[in-house]
Amino acid sequence: MPATVRSEFSLALNQVATERGLDPKVVLETIRAAILAAYRKDYGTEEMDLYTVDVDADTGEAKVLKEGKDVTPPGFGRIAAQTAKQVILQRIREAEKQAVLADYQTKVGNIVPGMILRFDGPNVVVDIGRTQAVMPMTEQNQGERYHLNQRLTFYIEGIRETPRGNEIIVSRAHKGLVEGLFAREVPEVAQGAVELRTVVREAGGRTKVAVFSKQSGVDPVGSCVGQKGVRVTAVINELGGNEKVDIIQWSDEPKAFIIAALAPAKDIDVALDEANKTATVKVPEDQLSLAIGREGQNVRLAAKLTGWKIDIQGKAGTVIAPEAGKTEEAAPAVTEPVTGEAVETKEDVKKEEVVEEKVEKTEAVKEEKEEIKEEEKEQAKPEAVAPAADAAQVDPVVEAVPSDTKE
Repeated sequence: MPATVRSEFSLALNQVATERGLDPKVVLETIRAAILAAYRKDYGTEEMDLYTVDVDADTGEAKVLKEGKDVTPPGFGRIAAQTAKQVILQRIREAEKQAVLADYQTKVGNIVPGMILRFDGPNVVVDIGRTQAVMPMTEQNQGERYHLNQRLTFYIEGIRETPRGNEIIVSRAHKGLVEGLFAREVPEVAQGAVELRTVVREAGGRTKVAVFSKQSGVDPVGSCVGQKGVRVTAVINELGGNEKVDIIQWSDEPKAFIIAALAPAKDIDVALDEANKTATVKVPEDQLSLAIGREGQNVRLAAKLTGWKIDIQGKAGTVIAPEAGKTEEAAPAVTEPVTGEAVETKEDVKKEEVVEEKVEKTEAVKEEKEEIKEEEKEQAKPEAVAPAADAAQVDPVVEAVPSDTKE
């Protein structure tokens, strides 16, 4: 019989420890603390520091000891079990949470799949497997719209202390998400044959990745792009489908690196000021908008990627500072005069034709109304009211004409 009791308690102890991912010693210590708390509640004295609890790991028998002497009250076992139950569960949950946090602490900097569970104010609560994580507003991609049960890939940014305890923070805006996706989609990156030297990102807009390989015969750009762009397309789709990703060959030579970083602009000339680490870039007029990017985004990211301040000049001397993203002098419009005039003339002709047609309709209605009024004057009699009614029927036609043409 003792052997049976011993095995049952031991089995239960190990089962709890295994299910919760805990050390059996931690579970035993939790039980001791719970029983001591129950004793303190019913029999507590000012000398509780002298009391300890001994739990037999084989039988589960518990004893309260004071300075090594057994002082367990009669029937205390049943009372202790009832009182200690909630404390044991709470301690186990706390220990489990700490074990989970310790596990995810080793995963900081990696990507994980997750599903959106709910919205907590501006924050998004995400199920990432063994636990839940929080995605604050600052870590959300402003180009995305999130909804319940949506499955996405998240970057584990870190673990932070909050008033509600430690929380796992995940991100959809961090550049580490891009790095993790390339490592997942490109075997050469995962194996170390291709290195992502630098990654700069403005989430939802554009990302630039500088890649490098030490192995001969390995094309780092081609490896990341994939056959027919299948690999980079997979990354873009995971980022929401709207973010542009530029994959650039990393170079020790600043001029070549800056030219590559300003892609998709072409035919670029670069002059370097080594002392101030400033690059003056001359771009053809038809490439100027590509080099600058929307609201200066392309040149701003290129400056971050290369570490150089980049000033872009067009043929007319237009200078764009990457920090401001605004022109200091107005550049001439990049258009073809003939084409621009032809398009403009066609549009004007269409507008004039529409206006003339409306005016003609209005004039016709007015003339018809005047004719009716003349007939009313000629045929007017004291008891005749029908013409007036007929005139009233014409008014809705006039009102149907757009107000801008009536004037």
